[in-house]
Amino acid sequence: MTQLLISVTNVAEAQTALAQGADFIDLKDPSNGALGALPLQTIHEVVAYVNEQHQYGKRLTSATIGDLPMQAELILEHVVALSNTKVDIIKIGFFEVADYQSCLDSLKLIAQNGIKLIAVLFAEYQYPPSLIHAIKAADFYGVMLDTAHKNGATFLDYFSENTMQLFAESVHAQGLLFGLAGSLTLQHVAVVKRINPSYAGFRGGVCDKNQRNLSLSAEKIKAIRKAM
Repeated sequence: MTQLLISVTNVAEAQTALAQGADFIDLKDPSNGALGALPLQTIHEVVAYVNEQHQYGKRLTSATIGDLPMQAELILEHVVALSNTKVDIIKIGFFEVADYQSCLDSLKLIAQNGIKLIAVLFAEYQYPPSLIHAIKAADFYGVMLDTAHKNGATFLDYFSENTMQLFAESVHAQGLLFGLAGSLTLQHVAVVKRINPSYAGFRGGVCDKNQRNLSLSAEKIKAIRKAM
């Protein structure tokens, strides 16, 4: 069963998302790019809050390091700093570059030490066919498909449903978690369920006026939770 990820910016939004049944609480600054990073102190506060809410059972937290260039030392520095917040999963955007291997090599040791890393790929970009295998070889926890340009386009503007199903199967075949996100709304839930990712991520589609920089709507989260 596909789980529900809601991206939040603070403790109050995390409270709203948990109360409406979110499985994942994702920490992201939607005003600062596709994978905008929140301050480490904010991430620490939200992670601590989520971990204290025992009435909901175990809920996972994730956070992004931000829209960083694919420079191995820079990415490793931010991953290490983010890991100190005790967030469960760290998301790393794989922006366009000629070779991803140096970044994967630099992150392999930290992944082997138990830090769960997810590579975020973007629907607008072309990636080498061998990348999923290389991500698995670097001991990443999972792969996520998102959109780099927050203009309302979703993965369906770049891939057919069948192509996305095959991609999801290829990720799962590597033993990796697979997440699907990028301007998703209630109307996309049916097709997302057919693709059957490990989790589906929402931000703009669960905000007032479907604007990712506005406040979360409890009613929209509730409707998506019910549909899923």
